[in-house]
Amino acid sequence: MKFKICILFLLFGCLKSLSQSNIFTLQSPNKKVQLNISNKDNASQISAIFLGDTIIKPSVLGLKTNTTDFTTNVSYSNVSENTFDDTWNTVNGKYLTVRNHYVEYKFKVINKLNNKEQFYEIVFRLYDEGFAYNYNFPNNAIKDSVLIEKELTQLNFINDYTYWAYNDERHNLGPIVRSEKPIENVKTPAVMQLNNNRFMAIHEAEILSFAPFTLNASANDLSLTFNTEYSSRDTAFKTSWRTFILGEKVGDLVESNLLVNLNEPCKIEDTSWIKPGKSMWDWRVWGYKTQDGFQYELDTRSHKRLIDFASKNNVQYLLIDADWYGEEFNENSDPTTAKEGIDIEEAMRYAKEKNVGIILYLNDVGAKKFGLERVLKQFSDWGAVGVKYGFMTGSLEDKVKQTKKVIELCAQNKLMVDFHDGPIPPSGDRRTWPNMMTKEYGHAQADALRSHFPETSVNQVLINMIAGPLDLTNGWFDLNDAFNEKRPKVFQELPGTVVAEVAKLITIYTGWSVLPDSPEEYLDKDDLFDCIRKMPAQFDSLKILDAELDSFVSVARKAGDDWFIGSLTTRDPREISVDLSFLPKDKKYEATIYSDAEDAHFLNNKESYKIETQAVNSNSKLNIKMAPGGGNAIYIKNITSL
Repeated sequence: MKFKICILFLLFGCLKSLSQSNIFTLQSPNKKVQLNISNKDNASQISAIFLGDTIIKPSVLGLKTNTTDFTTNVSYSNVSENTFDDTWNTVNGKYLTVRNHYVEYKFKVINKLNNKEQFYEIVFRLYDEGFAYNYNFPNNAIKDSVLIEKELTQLNFINDYTYWAYNDERHNLGPIVRSEKPIENVKTPAVMQLNNNRFMAIHEAEILSFAPFTLNASANDLSLTFNTEYSSRDTAFKTSWRTFILGEKVGDLVESNLLVNLNEPCKIEDTSWIKPGKSMWDWRVWGYKTQDGFQYELDTRSHKRLIDFASKNNVQYLLIDADWYGEEFNENSDPTTAKEGIDIEEAMRYAKEKNVGIILYLNDVGAKKFGLERVLKQFSDWGAVGVKYGFMTGSLEDKVKQTKKVIELCAQNKLMVDFHDGPIPPSGDRRTWPNMMTKEYGHAQADALRSHFPETSVNQVLINMIAGPLDLTNGWFDLNDAFNEKRPKVFQELPGTVVAEVAKLITIYTGWSVLPDSPEEYLDKDDLFDCIRKMPAQFDSLKILDAELDSFVSVARKAGDDWFIGSLTTRDPREISVDLSFLPKDKKYEATIYSDAEDAHFLNNKESYKIETQAVNSNSKLNIKMAPGGGNAIYIKNITSL
């Protein structure tokens, strides 16, 4: 690991007159991003410039704490500048390595009218891809206790804009023209199109102590404010980072590493047991009856059949979901024992023999009733490799603290973890705790007792995925008949095409790709499933080749010497050109192209597809057609040495 740290302290000497204006210019390493922090007339303000264009005009910046307003009658002191350049290796990430290059500025903000000299520190980090800031309260700033009553920051955008935003387990909000539709409590990530070639995403990094914020877009002007809910503290603390990712294309926001770079380095000394991968899943398969008369149930016999398929088809895991230890919401269901019909130790033994790992579901009710530490130790003793944690209860701040506790205790027991059912947002925390594999931060197909339409899958890539790895259980093959009385965990008809389901496994970044269908459905379309079979346990990189919100997205993922490309469209049929100029110029490749058939349709002809191969290289451009609600997947194999 190579790094360079350069520290420059800016000494301002004696404090200048309280009425004097001070403006500080903050710049990113290559000066693509600039912030102007002003103390004009003793009022704290911020403005932002990206690639020479002002995007945020002078705006109020600061907090109200213990009834003290830190936006007026304030002074800045102890200003410092620090340049940092580092490259680190990921364990569970979009890329194998990440560069962390920023300039950090720190200000001590003092309220001059308070005799106790109340203050806090505000820290800015400027990257060429965006900026972030947080508030730091050292012990000598706290006195008895500190309560952040309100964030007073009001970001005033220079022009009107359109935005989209995360919307729980529903289709994302947007497009919304800011001036036309006031909304309160907008969740993040929020993606903003400021003009034709300027995009911004607002989110958080390092959500460790307090409830996540939301955005308030209810005023009649073009501003955004922060809705926060904090508890008081009597020892040193800091807030999460308010993050602003910037790009000339919407895909730039998804490719950014700003969130992970704002988190602390990995705290797990030995990470060899943390292994991303693909997983079979018993939950949606219940009731499926095969041609040979076998019917999948919640039992060890079914689990062994799923393990056999995983073992033979480059699938690393089996997820045993809810009710395996009893009704998941029943406080008497003990997750250290298995219900009748399930021999969990035999399943573990059999899986180990077949080189397949077992992931066990754990409901928050059982974790709290029977003791989280005790339960996780039992899972580890049995030989489980991971946990799917569901339906966490409590306030948002309680959930933040419980999430942190679960991740750390899982790490102690060498367990990976996946959070479902309204989880706390991913916030780059996988850098510090790479055993945090993925979260259901969006609408997983057939979850929340409903299905979603193709436009949701397109926008999830460009909005939800900015936050981090997503578990959206993509990869359905039985689209025509899965919704019936025999499969009680498929609650609605699934709109989409089978090729789009394969493409989603490429477009969505996750630590675990959880496959929802039965082995028999995959084998019935074995030539198409072969694309999934060839996918690695973890891709090496992520590149947004082309994308347009509410229209389409095309994503390339590197896998050793090979590549995979996934593309999705909304309900509209679409033809796009895929430029392969990102391929090395001196190599030859063979592309296997998995396409919607000419008559495919997301509602009435979902499982119709075609497969073709052709030689390609870095000069190639592939014209691909996607059916209404469909997609396209391409496997590009390096054949240079063949």
